This record gives sequence, structure tokens and C-alpha cells, in this order.
Amino acid sequence: MSQEHTGSSELARLVWPRVPDAVTVLVPIGSTEQHGPHLPFTTDSVIARAVAARAADHPSLARPHPPLVAPTITYGSSGEHAGFPGTVSIGREALLAVVVETVRSLSLWAGRIVFVNGHGGNVPTLDQAVGRLRAEGHDVAWTLCAPPGSDAHAGRAETSVMLHLVPDEVRVEAATAGDTRPLAEIMPELIAHGVRAVSPNGVLGDPTGASAEEGAALLDAMVASAVRRIARFRVDARGRLTEETPTAAGTPTAEGTPEE
Repeated sequence: MSQEHTGSSELARLVWPRVPDAVTVLVPIGSTEQHGPHLPFTTDSVIARAVAARAADHPSLARPHPPLVAPTITYGSSGEHAGFPGTVSIGREALLAVVVETVRSLSLWAGRIVFVNGHGGNVPTLDQAVGRLRAEGHDVAWTLCAPPGSDAHAGRAETSVMLHLVPDEVRVEAATAGDTRPLAEIMPELIAHGVRAVSPNGVLGDPTGASAEEGAALLDAMVASAVRRIARFRVDARGRLTEETPTAAGTPTAEGTPEE
């Protein structure tokens, strides 16, 4: 049975008189791209939406009003996956326009706006767009939902989370390892030739050992991180929410956000 969240925080299910003044709005943003032979094209969007929905329901974000979750932006910048049938990428320029105009529209009635991003390929565009929007005076930021240290694409981490959220959509029998080298090692080839050049099956990592139980724990960790970032709302120069942690000397330091 699906574990996807469908709560009262969904903007699309409300009527306009029920929208609170200056409410925080979380905007999930994902992609429609291949995720190996075993995960659906919606993977990044499903995970981003789940993180946003659970964050919106967290008690620490409930005042003065719980955040609303906007409909998911399901097309992203996925040109690196263009070698696989089914991938739909709108590219950086179109995504930039979507993000900018979404915020300009939301800002007419919303308070803070946070993009909850599930796809690493959207990062450069979000940096550019959110930086521009903050310069215009909009109270907007973004955060990436990805388990730190996980494999890059369609590996054990994403497969586990999807087994937890939408197990009927995971083709476990088709799950096979792809290129398991560190992302930094293969990045030049990825940029030059795309994912298919380094991994014919589209997987960057190894889904072996994935489980719904592990996925539940990973999702909980992503939600907890997102909630802390949104609650503190400390924004770096690129518009990213940062999570500050104390050093041994007691001085806060900004924790970096993973790219993938």
C-alpha cells in the first residue's frame, strides 16, 4: 500500500477563503526523468512532495499557521538524462522562468516561500532564480531533500525511499547496479556526454539491499533536516537554507547542502 501523504496542508485542495494571510508556502520541485529500469520517472517529484508535506505537518512549523504545500513542479532541468526515452526536460531557461513567475505570483498573498527540491540538476537554476528573487525583495529560499552521503541516482537510497512511499511502483526484480564510482570522479564525463555514457542502465549507484524500512528512516532524516532549515530560515548568498551546527569551540557553522 502507498505511503504517500495526503493531508490538509495541500493548497490545491483548499478554497480561497481558507487560505491564511501571509502563510508560508512550500513548493516541491522534482523532475520527469529516468531512474534506471526499476524506479518511475516521478521519483524526484514523489520524494520532494513527501518531504514538503511531512514538513508542513510538523508541530514546530505550526505557528502562526501551518505551511501550505503547493502543487509539485514536476518538470525540471534533466538534460543529462536525455539519452533515455521518457525523460522530459524543460531546461534551465524555462525552469528559471517557472520558478521566478511562481514566486512573483505567490508573493501576492503568501508570506515566505520555500522550494523543496528533489533533483540535483535543478540546483544551478534554483541558485540563480532564488538569488534574483531575493534581490527583488521576495522572502524566498530553497532546500534540497537528499540523504547526505547517499549514492547519486536510482541507487539504494532513492530505491529505499520509494519502497516506503510507493512500493507498488518499484520494480524490484529489475533493480541492478549501475556505475558505482564516486560522483566527483564521473562528473566530467556526465557533463560532457550525459548519464547514458557512463551508465547504460541509468543507475549511478547500487540499489542492492534497499528496503522500505531503510527508506522510512531516510525520509524521516530528510524531513527533520528540512524542518530545522525552514524553522531557522538562515539563507546563504545563493538563496539556500543552511543548517547551522555548533563546532567544538561552540561557534555556529553553516552546514553545506549536498548537490546530488
